[in-house]
Formats: sequence, C-alpha cells, structure tokens
Amino acid sequence: MQNPWDVIIVGTGNAALTAGIAACEKGARVLMLEKAGADMAGGNTKYTAGAMRFAYDSSDALLPLLANPEDPRVARADFGTYTQDKFKTDLLGFNDGAPLTPEQEILVTQSYDTMVWLAGHGVTYDPIWARQSFEKDGKIIFWGGLTLAAENEGVGLFDMELAAFERLGGVVEYGAEFTDLVVKDGAVQGVTLADGRTVLAASVILACGGFESNADMRVDLIGPEWKAAKVRGTPHNTGDGLQAAWRAGAQKYGRFDGCHATPMDYFMKDFGNLDIPHGERKNYRKISYFLGVMVNEKGQRFVDEGIDFRNYTYAQFGRAVLQQPGQRAWQIFDAKVFDLLYAEYRFDDAHFVESDTLPGLLAQCDGLDAEAALATLEDYNASVQDTAFDPTIKDGKAAKSAGLAKSNWAQKLDQTPFRAFPVTGGITFTYGGVKVSDQAQVLDQNGDEIPGLFACGEMVGGVFLNGYPGGSGLTSGAVFGRLAGQAAAQLA
Repeated sequence: MQNPWDVIIVGTGNAALTAGIAACEKGARVLMLEKAGADMAGGNTKYTAGAMRFAYDSSDALLPLLANPEDPRVARADFGTYTQDKFKTDLLGFNDGAPLTPEQEILVTQSYDTMVWLAGHGVTYDPIWARQSFEKDGKIIFWGGLTLAAENEGVGLFDMELAAFERLGGVVEYGAEFTDLVVKDGAVQGVTLADGRTVLAASVILACGGFESNADMRVDLIGPEWKAAKVRGTPHNTGDGLQAAWRAGAQKYGRFDGCHATPMDYFMKDFGNLDIPHGERKNYRKISYFLGVMVNEKGQRFVDEGIDFRNYTYAQFGRAVLQQPGQRAWQIFDAKVFDLLYAEYRFDDAHFVESDTLPGLLAQCDGLDAEAALATLEDYNASVQDTAFDPTIKDGKAAKSAGLAKSNWAQKLDQTPFRAFPVTGGITFTYGGVKVSDQAQVLDQNGDEIPGLFACGEMVGGVFLNGYPGGSGLTSGAVFGRLAGQAAAQLA
C-alpha cells in the first residue's frame, strides 16, 4: 500500500513551515507534526520580533517585500545597503578567527532570494521603524544592516507561513509528540509518536528546535551556569529531534558551548509568555544597555556596552550577565535617554527602581554593593568625552571606569530621575546541532548522507559559532527550510 505521505515534518516553527511550503510547492503530500496544541504551536517563532537579516544591494530591493510600500515614511527612509560581503564580514566577527563555514556561505548567498520567494507566498514585511532607525535631518536612517521584520512580528510570520502551507495542501496535526525515527536498512522511513503510532513517509525533515528548554542538556553541553538560565521562548524545544538524529548516526556538529542569550528582566517567567499581546512579548528583553551602563552585584562594569550596535552584542551579553555573581546585573539610565529606550522598558510589568539621586537609586537595588557601584559611576561620569552623541552611527563618544571602556554612545548620568533595571540572562536558541549537506540532508559521522533524513532551523549546526548578528536566526531557518523541503520532495 502506498504511504499517504511523501514528507513528514517535525515542528511548526518558521523553518518547518518554510520547508512545508517548499515541499508542497513541488507537489509532495506533506504532514507536519507538532508536539504542542494549536495554541502553543510555532516553536520559538511566535516569541520573536520577526526581524530577518538578509543581503540587499539597494533600497529598491526591499520594495517587493513590503506589506505597505505606499507608507509615506518609505519615501524618506534611508535603508542603506547590506551587501553579501558585509553580511559575511558580520558573521566572521563572531567566528573567533575561523573562516566562514559552508553553512554561513549558504545563509548569506541565499538570504535575499529566500525572502523574495516567501513574499511570493504572501509572507510580507514592515520596516522596523521603532527599533532599527533614528530620525536625523528629516530622514529616517536605518542602522546595523537590519531593516525588515515580518508583518505583525513573529506571530504574523507564523500566521502567514501557516496559511501559505495550508493553501498548498499541507496538513498539520497538533498534539502529536515525536519520539523517534523509523530507520530500516540505514534509511529513515518515518517516525514514531508518544501515543504509540508509527507514521511512514519517503522522507522526514526534523525542524523541532534545539535544546535550550532542556536544563540537563544545557548543563552537559554549554556549562553549569546555564542551569538557571531563563528560556525566552517555547518550553517544547527540549532536544528531542537532535537526540533522535544522533541515535540514527547523525554527525554532531557546531559550537555546542555557544548559544543566543540576551539580557532579560530578572523577574521574568521561566519561559516566554504567549498570553500577552505579541507586540509586547519582547517586554522581558532589555537590550538598550548601549544607552547607559551595566553593573554587577559587586558594583563593577563587566562589558563594553557601546562596543558595537546592539544587533551585534545582545546575543552575547546574556551570557556575560549569567557569568556575573548571582547571575544578575543592573542597567542604569538617566532621564535624557528614557525616550530612546526600547518600548519594553516602558511596559507596565517592566521591573525597575527610580530615584532623583544616584546614591538613592543604588540603595534600592537589592544585593548590589551600592558604595562600589557609586564609585564606578562617578569614575565613568568623570571620563565621558565631551563630543557629540549620535545613536545613528558609532559616534566614538567614549568613557571608561576601572580601565574598561565604553567605546560609543557614552553620556554622563547626570539628568534626574535615574532608573535601574535588574537583568539576568535569557537563552533564545542553541548553536550546536547536526551536520547537513548543501541540500539540508543530514550527514553521518563519515560525511555521507543519511537516506530520507533532512534538518533545518536550530537543528543545523555550523551556522553560528561564538555569536550572532541579530535577525539571522529566522533567515537561517527559512533558507535551510526551503532547501530541506525542496530536496525532501524531490526524493519522494
């Protein structure tokens, strides 16, 4: 009897849905299996701001992607350019001196074409007006190479991709927990589920995320300090797909000690929260540190808050916070930057203390060595260069305390009131995974393709090493998802 399915996809996030669209487009009969119920489907995608980094050569190249190209702001926006060479340079900046990996080359060279392809299936985007631009001389200037996010952010990306998948005939089954792969004579021929069923297909695409929601795997593969890390997204990314692939002989590949980790509200929930409106879902994130100063419990600064645009540092600074005493720090700002802080600092449940004096502020920060912190801030204030502040560029306005520089955007903390936001580290996704071919087919220990098995999204190792330029994760999921879906359908 003929199998009812050509392709089984495990997961329903951006990578899975992109794979599903690509496979259905090729005429495959596709079943998507999701561990969660419909309300919690979507993996980490729903928790994101929907930003996607991709190479483009001109502002005109963005127009086919926009949900509303007639928006009057578009005419006075300077989107700049973000060439493939620039994208590659940004990735190299996180490679610790290593050359680009094959996976990074694929990400860069196929990023724009994948965006256009998705737009052709009704997935459209808005400029990131609020978080990626500043107005200067009547122009809206975008910075950091990150310009567009899916319409209605991560929830919108999920909704648009799911609609495209179902329009093409794809089927989703919710509450279907994957447990293992069906392997016969070295080839993957289906999956087993927690309810005891076996579902067969010509090929399987694993797109069910990394291991960030599995505390034991975090400790084993990243380090002991990660046991207490908050999880920014879904509780369902527990490494099930990775462990099944490894049992089937897949090659472990990538930087397992690396992950995307962001400064978060110290009092956030242990996992992301889909119950709050999607536009506010990033309220736990606290990434405006480049406009102020961060100190640890000993009252010491521990990173160069202004070393680069926050797109290039926020995914690393969560780790830096987790490595501090008590796995906690405070972000300190004065009134002159309040209007520049991202919206999540102003949500009703954002935790902070406020005072008209720095000593009064620091005294309210439980667990902080207030005396040492005051000395740090006074040292910092005394060293701030008397040059122009310009958040649209790396302005070179520097300061330092105890020899640690703040390389850009340093302003004195001197305008009342002052605010301090307690933060910890929140893990978003992990970098280690499996090795895949240039068609997203999973490779074994010898570098040979495992027949019938493909992977995409967080499952793919080698895309990110010791860091992450913001917005690259969703793009990577889409690029490798498209490749996986096309190749799996061709195999069927």
